[in-house]
Amino acid sequence: MGEIKGIMNVNVGIDIGSTTVKIVVVRDGEIIHKHYERHFSKVREKAVELVRAARELIGEDTPLRCSITGSAGLGVAKAADIDFVQEVFATRKAVGVHVPQADVVIELGGEDAKIVFLTGQLEERMNGSCAGGTGAFIDQMAVLLDVTPSELDELSQGAERIYTIASRCGVFAKSDIQPLLNQGAAKSDISASIFQAVVDQTVAGLAQGRRIKGKVLFLGGPLYFLKALRRAFTETLKLDEEHAVFPENAPCFMSLGAALYSQNAD
Repeated sequence: MGEIKGIMNVNVGIDIGSTTVKIVVVRDGEIIHKHYERHFSKVREKAVELVRAARELIGEDTPLRCSITGSAGLGVAKAADIDFVQEVFATRKAVGVHVPQADVVIELGGEDAKIVFLTGQLEERMNGSCAGGTGAFIDQMAVLLDVTPSELDELSQGAERIYTIASRCGVFAKSDIQPLLNQGAAKSDISASIFQAVVDQTVAGLAQGRRIKGKVLFLGGPLYFLKALRRAFTETLKLDEEHAVFPENAPCFMSLGAALYSQNAD
């Protein structure tokens, strides 16, 4: 893509998570560039690479404003002297602009999972130090089955039954899955059970009895790329198409929020 000419007011949002870096460039409310990539623990290098690519697209002389968010973004923001915005605030900013009718946000990241209740009593529920029920958990389970996460997704399409699998901890989950493999259980059934375990961990572990209702916005890479996970959530929560919202910008939603935040940052 060639350089974009004539841009006078550009806002950039960077979301640095536990496993990925996301960047969004916004001009007058329109997304003109977005990118999502794993950083493989090379956080600063990957962030700089994405910023340079965006800068080439925008043009070296175009003024811009930038904000950083994400669980691994604070250190980079301080080192680069760039505004940092807390990730839940960034999410709420993007939701308020793009999906203002949302009642609940469910977001799954690489090692983070959160639910934000927007209507009624505003409340955020987030997982602790364990990565159970997140993208990292799905990656671990895929390795155990000797498949990629996308293959795990494909396998689950042919499932005929669901097994109970612990999702709070990968170690416990492996202790549930290994006997199933030894007994010859179908990988398709185990795959679907893994996704169901993620849903159960999110709903029971994070919601903690508070009902997830209304229009539910699903964000994050795992929920965007894995069809079986989306289906498991909608079926478990009994959501129809009107109340289950899977936005096209789901993987980059927080970086979009950071870009919107930067519009008003000094």
